[in-house]
Parts: sequence; C-alpha cells; structure tokens
Amino acid sequence: MGLKRQKIAKKTISFYKYNFSFRQPFQILIDGTFCQMALKNKIQIKEQMPKYLMGEVQLCTTNCALKELETLGKELYGARIILQKFQSRRCAHLKDPVPASECLLSMLGETNPHNYFVATQDHTVTAGVKKIPGVPLLYIILNTIVLDKPCQTSLDHVKAVSLGEMVSVAQQQSIRSLKEDKGIAQKDGERRGKKRKRKQSNPNPLSCLKKKKKGGPTPPKNTEQGEKKKRVRNKKQKTEGGDNLSAPVVTNA
Repeated sequence: MGLKRQKIAKKTISFYKYNFSFRQPFQILIDGTFCQMALKNKIQIKEQMPKYLMGEVQLCTTNCALKELETLGKELYGARIILQKFQSRRCAHLKDPVPASECLLSMLGETNPHNYFVATQDHTVTAGVKKIPGVPLLYIILNTIVLDKPCQTSLDHVKAVSLGEMVSVAQQQSIRSLKEDKGIAQKDGERRGKKRKRKQSNPNPLSCLKKKKKGGPTPPKNTEQGEKKKRVRNKKQKTEGGDNLSAPVVTNA
C-alpha cells in the first residue's frame, strides 16, 4: 500500500470517526459486484480490508445480494462463494427479495444509523450512497481497494451541525437515550392520540362588574313655536291726588 494512499484513507476515516461516531469494528456492507471485481483482480478481501482501514472490520452482506447472485447463473459462481463467507445482515425483504442495489440502500436509511461502510462497483448504489450523509464508500480501482473521499452531502451536513442548524447523529442518540432513561420518550401514536385538556380558568373579575348606564343628554325644553317671551314693564300713572301709580304694561320682546 502506498504511503500517500494510506494517509488519505486515514484522514477520511478520522473524518467519519469525529463527525459521525464511527467505531471499530467497522461494519462493511458488500455486494456481488465488489466480490466479482476482487476475484478478477485477485484481491483477498478478508486480508486486505483490515490493513487498508487500519482497524478491525466485520464483513457482511444481505440475503437479497446472495439471491441476486444465485439468479445470475454460473458466471458469478465464484463471487457468490466469496459473498457466502460473510455475515448476513437481516433485511426487510426475506419473503420478497429485491435487487441488491435497492436492498443495500434500504439498509442505510436516511442517516445510516448503524454506521455501515458500503463496498460496491454498482453505479446505482454509488449514486444513492452519495445522497446520504455519513456513508463511507469503498470500491476497487487498478487492483487496489480505495476509500472514496467524503461526498458533498456529508460535508454540507457537518457544516450545518457546526453552525448549529442541525443536530449531529451522536447528539440525537444521546438525547434519545436520556429520554428513555427519564421515561419521557413516547410512541408517535400515543403522542398523537392524546389531546391536551384546556384548563378551566376563573372569570376575569373586571368583566363581572355591572356597567354603569351613561346618562343621556337632557332633552331641550320644548317651547311653542312662535311663542315669544314677554317682558313686564311698569308704567307710572297719575291719580287725581297727584300721586303717581305704576301699572304694569306688557310689551312684546
């Protein structure tokens, strides 16, 4: 193994260890295309994979990948013999097998919670893996196993976590375990089924006060139309004795 290639692999593994909590033994999902290429280039997967990843590994596959090699016939008989030696991970397609590419992507889910490496030569699987953050990709080029550099999806995820926009996978697992310890975690169905009861609050005392009736404007005194105020004026009159007598005189104002 070249020194430069080993340094690049070490740097990539450190990226996944630090940002996605990968730990030994590394679990590596392998399909028939990778085994066929290894057989063609005389690569001993069990011997070279731990050396290249510099740690313990668990080589595994799925039932769908084995079934696919069986249906393809004698041309891939050698690849099927190699793949049968690895551990078989239980998938959701035991009764109805699906293509290996579809099965491997379903094992990863949306966030690769089990921290799988994927070893494949299938372009469909490669394209699907690069859309999921935190999935190391292995393939064979020029008689050597190569660990691909982190995809852009993984880099964007790490950047979002560093900016506080997202929660890392390790933090999600720790939060989930803390909730389970405290008994806070609930199933989605139970959480949706329960409705929050509204508390009965006492009425506002200010709203219970009787409103005071506002006095309406006093109606103006009605006076007969055309009626005018009369002013009384005293008029002096002379009597026979020379005394002045005042008599009221009514005049229209």
